[in-house]
This record gives sequence, C-alpha cells and structure tokens, in this order.
Amino acid sequence: MTNLIPHNIAIAGAGLLGRLLAWQLLQAGCKVTLFEAGSFSPNQPQTDRAAAFTAAGMIAPLSEAVVSDEGVYRMGQFALQQWPTWLAKLNTKQPFFFQRGSLVIAHPQDFSELEQFERELQFVIPQCKTYHRVNQQQIHELEPDLHPHFSQGLFLAEEGHVDNRELLSAIGGEIISLGVALREFTKVNVTANKIITENSEENFDLVIDCRGLGAKAQDGKLRGVRGETLHVETKEIQLHRPVRLMHPRYQLYIVPKPNYRFIIGATQIESEDRSPVTLQSSLELSSALYTLSPAFAEARIIEMDTNLRPAYMDNLPRVKIQDGLITTNGLFRHGYLLAPAVVENVLANIFGKPEAVFSELLNR
Repeated sequence: MTNLIPHNIAIAGAGLLGRLLAWQLLQAGCKVTLFEAGSFSPNQPQTDRAAAFTAAGMIAPLSEAVVSDEGVYRMGQFALQQWPTWLAKLNTKQPFFFQRGSLVIAHPQDFSELEQFERELQFVIPQCKTYHRVNQQQIHELEPDLHPHFSQGLFLAEEGHVDNRELLSAIGGEIISLGVALREFTKVNVTANKIITENSEENFDLVIDCRGLGAKAQDGKLRGVRGETLHVETKEIQLHRPVRLMHPRYQLYIVPKPNYRFIIGATQIESEDRSPVTLQSSLELSSALYTLSPAFAEARIIEMDTNLRPAYMDNLPRVKIQDGLITTNGLFRHGYLLAPAVVENVLANIFGKPEAVFSELLNR
C-alpha cells in the first residue's frame, strides 16, 4: 500500500467481511460504496445468501483448533475479545454475543471419540487451561434438558456464539444509517482501483474484494465446501450454549437461537453443489438431534439450508495487499471466528499501522 490513506473505497461483497469493513470504514470517515451481487436484504433467496447467513455463528477457538491449527486458536481468542468491543457500538440494546462456553458430549458407545478429541486438543494447544472434563451431574447442571444418559463430556469455558442473522441485519442497518452507497444486484470484477460491472467501470482510491466464492472466476485457488443445516423450533427444550455431539462419522453441533429456534449441522462435503439438503443428511441430523433429548421429537422443522463455504486448500484465510486492491477470502467454516482478525488486519494495512495483527498468518 502507498502512504496515502484512501478516502473513496469500494467493497465488493456484502457478506460478513464486507459489512464489517464497511461499518468500520464509515465510522472512520471514509466514503464507502458497497457492491453486492444479490440482495442486501436478510430475506433474500437462499441461493443468494452469504455463507455467514447460513452459518451457526459459533466462536469456538478450541473446537476448531482440533481440526485446524494453533493459529486459528489465536485468532479465535482475538475474536472473543473483539466482538463485544464492536457490538457495544451498535445502536441497539439487543444482545448478539454470548460467551457461556460450549459443551462436548458423546454417547457411551462413542467415548473413544471424546477421548480422541481431548488428545488432539492437548496436542494442538498444550498450554490451554480453559476446558475441563465434566461428569453426568455437571452436564445436567450445565444443560438440564439434555438426555440424562450423557455421563462424560468436556466443557470448553472460553467459547461463545453470536445470533448471526440478527447480527448481519443490525450491521446492515447501521451502515445504511452511516451513509453507505449501496449497489445491490450488481455483479462485479475487480482490479486495482477499479470496479468493473456489466455496463461500466468505476475508479476508487481503494478496492476491497470480499466476494467469497463469488471471486472464484478471478481466483482459481478458491473452492466451495458444501454445508447443510437444519433449523427447528420448539418450546419443549432450552439450551444455554452450543452443544457438540461426538460420533464416529460426524460431529453434530446444535446452537440455540432467538425465538425458541435451534440450528443443527454436521456436514462438510467436498462439493460445490448448491441443491437442497439430501435425505441422508436430513435423517442423520434429525436422528442425532433426537438422541440429545427426546423433547426434540415434537420440534417443528422450519428450514433446511445449504451453502458453500469459500476455502483454499489449507482451509485458512488470506489477506493479499497491493496498491489499490486488497483481497480477503477463505474463511471456510470459521467465519465468525476469524472475521475480527481479518478485518483488523485489513484496517491496519489501510491506515498504515506498522504492525498489522496476525500478519504472519494472513498476509501470505
């Protein structure tokens, strides 16, 4: 980047990264034009939704470190500090961030999976002291509505989650009120200092590419990883935190959401197929959910959703800096976990801060 701080900035992509960067840059006094290929509305068709809309919104550095590395854990810890700081500035009293830990459990026949999870956690983060084993009574105290036969688990005390859809909507409203120039239903290509649409070319001091999988035509190293989720609604059960169920074939997670909703997911499929949820996935998610608590038998299925997570081959994010253009992509399934580190890294580069956060992990 040059030494001049850009004022007139274009952002391509109005998903999680695009909205967060627009929000921060508008607060800093920049002029921001936000381009979105689909609708900016939270009620947009499922085929147009950003991956962040489909996500469960877990901020789980320990859980994700087991399937990634220590760098993801460090960035996740940063997220746990950054999200409350950011959200305190929103013009609303509605809570979006919750840090009540997460609970990892297994059926008796699958205790070996739980033990393997703990061994991998100790290997990746040997210095971590924020989790501990829990027995049947402790599980009941944490989540009284779970099936009473769960007798062993791990409580990951530092982890959190956000109400992601409500949060995306709130940030969207905030950037509208701050005066963003919004360009919906506008597919773009990007180059340094330039946004190229179907009918025109526009020049800017800086272009930031946050298009996720929409950038694949210009970044051949990106791939989409399919995820499937099930949304249910019931007043018969209450959960206070995300719960992960260890299983030989999948790790199911269930996350509580507002208005008696729960989101359930487990699938990670190497496919760029955006078609509806398969019967097999629906059966597996539903049956696993029922084993957590028979009370889920009367839950109403209100949505089944699919989306593609943008990822590189190592499933780690990138921030690429050049004069007039910043590209950021590859959040994979770690969107809400890694977004704060990515956003702060981009902002540090824009405003010429000498030490961009996590530069050794992101600027590769």
